[in-house]
Amino acid sequence: MPSALKAWIEASRPKTLPAALVPVMLGSACAATEGHFLLLPAFFALLFALFVQITCNFSNDYGDYVKGADTAERLGPARAVASGWISPAKMKRGILISAGLSFISGLALVHWGGWWLIGVGIISLIACICYTSGPFPLAYNGLGDLFVIVFFGFVAVAFTAYVQCGYFPCIVWPASLTCGLLATNILVVNNSRDMETDAKAGKRTTVVRFGRGFARVQYVASLLISLLLPAISVKMGFNLWSLFPLALVPIACLLGYRFWHVRDPRDYNPLLGKTAAFLLLYGLFFSVGLVLGRAP
Repeated sequence: MPSALKAWIEASRPKTLPAALVPVMLGSACAATEGHFLLLPAFFALLFALFVQITCNFSNDYGDYVKGADTAERLGPARAVASGWISPAKMKRGILISAGLSFISGLALVHWGGWWLIGVGIISLIACICYTSGPFPLAYNGLGDLFVIVFFGFVAVAFTAYVQCGYFPCIVWPASLTCGLLATNILVVNNSRDMETDAKAGKRTTVVRFGRGFARVQYVASLLISLLLPAISVKMGFNLWSLFPLALVPIACLLGYRFWHVRDPRDYNPLLGKTAAFLLLYGLFFSVGLVLGRAP
């Protein structure tokens, strides 16, 4: 039994947090290309994104326990509620506290983006909590992938840029898509590992619906698209520095090969961390490439 602090840290799923960090990094880089990078709104956007991610992870931990998806048959890392480290009542309080911290962080962004951003924040939090909870849990109805692309891609990247620029730079849209696709790959690895236990619990993820063969194609396609999309930046007037993510082609090929050839579901666990690390590395390379590649 881990200590209370370690249990909460594990429940926050640190390996997934690049999905919150990278959108803010990319959105800030997009703002910087317009000459509008602002440290304070970038900082509050990062706080909001991190607490939203943690809220989502807490809600997932609680929701999967309630719905019976986290059982002794599960092959992934132990979950806090299912393992008895944190009681369901305490996890519900944790969800509320994390959501509250998200809301407070997002409220600070009103100063730069306007009061209408409160609506964006509320919708984001509701979607996170409803990911595995409520009458129509998104993850149990095959909408988890779309949720990640929308909220950890387009919403997170675009609105990080918006609160700094006051508008949406054109480059933010390809940057949002690449971020969303690579963040979704984290989910694809997780759901591929848990396919059998998810199916028993009625969790109809895309992997459960279409199989691991579909997941392999989705994973590799997302890697490929993410490496092709920076070419759009050249069409937008950026120089060749914006193609910096192409330096990651060897790593992407290795990841795709390993994911494609997994035979034992336990082998997805190390791939989960590597997929998250690739998202972080890609976000760093694309951010640097955009800033160095901007038109004079």
